[in-house]
Amino acid sequence: MTVPVLETERLRLRGWREGDLSAFAEFWADDATARFVGGTSNREGAWRIMAMYLGHWVLRGYGLWALQDKISGQWAGWCGPWNPEGWPEREIGWALARAFHGRGYATEAALRARDFAYRDLGWPTAVSYIAAENGASQRVAARLGATFECTGELRGKPVGVYRHPAPGALANRSN
Repeated sequence: MTVPVLETERLRLRGWREGDLSAFAEFWADDATARFVGGTSNREGAWRIMAMYLGHWVLRGYGLWALQDKISGQWAGWCGPWNPEGWPEREIGWALARAFHGRGYATEAALRARDFAYRDLGWPTAVSYIAAENGASQRVAARLGATFECTGELRGKPVGVYRHPAPGALANRSN
């Protein structure tokens, strides 16, 4: 399976590479970046997570892209349409390396990923699952036009379910 490459103004959304592992493992070793996406992990665990992200593409035909900063070439995080086994609903997920926090990269990537999910995959709707303590991702969801729908549970933990606007609502907003 070939993972499509998408572009935004500052980011390249691309398939995973073995060369991403060091930066990815650094992300998973840091509680500040990993706490809302499953908690910290060692390098070996990070490799397995990266393999799972790539495998999602093979099994579902879509998944989380590795984000690459176009100027520096650095791995910046991940984002994409996501629906692993056991997920209640299709999700647009994102997470960023610490160096890319607070600069609008998550919103930029998630807008492009959601557009792909709606236009290319034909999704009629999507959610984002966000921990109550994750104010940064809640603000990203708000910038994306997603609204809090209810409290749900994901992997045994409570999460807020943020509903993204339907594709038709997006088209109407731009008119």
